Amino acid sequence: MLVTRGRNPSASEVITQLFLNKELRGRVLVTLGMLLFVRLGIYIPVPGIDAEKFQTFIEQGGQLIGFLDIFTGGGISTLGIFALGILPFINASIIIQLLTAALPQLEDLQKNEGEAGRRKIAQITRYVALGWGFMQSLVFATILLPYADNTMGTDAQFLMQTSIALVTGSIIVMWLSEIITEKGIGQGASLVIFLNIVATLPKALSSTIEKAQTGDRSDVFGIIVLLIVFLITIVGIIFVQEGARKLPIVSAKRQIGGTAILPTRQSYLPLKLNAGGVMPIIFASALIFLPITIANFAKDTKVGPFLLKASGALNPGAANPWPYAITFFALILGFSYFYASLTINPVDISANLKRGGVAIPGVRPGSATSKYLSGVQNRLTLLGGLFLGSVAIVPAAVERATNVQTFQGLGATSLLILVGVAIDTAKQVQTYVISQRYEGLVRQ
Repeated sequence: MLVTRGRNPSASEVITQLFLNKELRGRVLVTLGMLLFVRLGIYIPVPGIDAEKFQTFIEQGGQLIGFLDIFTGGGISTLGIFALGILPFINASIIIQLLTAALPQLEDLQKNEGEAGRRKIAQITRYVALGWGFMQSLVFATILLPYADNTMGTDAQFLMQTSIALVTGSIIVMWLSEIITEKGIGQGASLVIFLNIVATLPKALSSTIEKAQTGDRSDVFGIIVLLIVFLITIVGIIFVQEGARKLPIVSAKRQIGGTAILPTRQSYLPLKLNAGGVMPIIFASALIFLPITIANFAKDTKVGPFLLKASGALNPGAANPWPYAITFFALILGFSYFYASLTINPVDISANLKRGGVAIPGVRPGSATSKYLSGVQNRLTLLGGLFLGSVAIVPAAVERATNVQTFQGLGATSLLILVGVAIDTAKQVQTYVISQRYEGLVRQ
């Protein structure tokens, strides 16, 4: 097979590698197998629930239930043992990353302990996910209590058995996502969310088509406007995900031995417009429902009614959408800065450039370079965060204005996750194909 070293692999080359390369084929099969297992767990029902009564509750749940149902791939509406899905692990990751920025011990593990430190942080995240998942499952079991049948014994027995079933399912999903990350293709947690969103698309599309066929002209016009907004959003997402600021860098002449001199080389340092990718919006989507979980958990306390009222304002289907919109926008912007600080350290980059004899033209090495990089990254993060927030809010506002509610939360947030995860996974496949290409050249 003829290849060109200076270009990205074509679609035909990727497909050929999928069939011919045993390791790549194995990784793809592992990924597909684990994702299939995640989907099967959605349809294994939690025992002891009156399905008809619970379905009535789901239909009355509005956009909040619809939004949560998207991230669990229909696990809430079908009430499968994987109903919580990957959400406890996402919440645990948020908690640990916030603590890493606040606690020197965790920061030292992440930055200075290498692979052993990262493994220890991953283990701590699993324990936090277990505890948080049990709390969420207990809240969920309490919500399900009015819909329990008479086969589960006392209320306490029902709560304990249902909580154990749900948290076990969540831990299994977390384990499967880690297998995908280690032995498959792509980031496991993101692919699980990607799969769950894709699984809800046929139902949303069929409902939209049915509305267009049975509705009046205003409904058809609203659907067309919403689809145009979605298409524009997808194009914008791709541009922002691929956008980067290329800072020119120059390496000085260096002498090797007695006579050999390496000439001055010019290159560039890429700083991504959206350094956090899809993670800020995933974390913001998960975090915005934490007050609701806490409010349900503490509803019998003195502050319970106040918490329920306050958390009700964060419902995307509330009569006044502004509290939800402003909070969601602020969380996305905040997580954009937080993730940018985790992925890019201007001080480390400046030290590495200085150590390698590389400088940015017009900027002194050392602290001046780190200050310059920090300023550029802050401006890029602001633009990327504002775009992410707009992507999450504007199409939802258009959906409300056009009165097209068939997507039930499947809006720009889901589109951003779908496009972002698809781009990241495709890049990983291309990177693997390129590595195999150069290994073949080395063998020759």
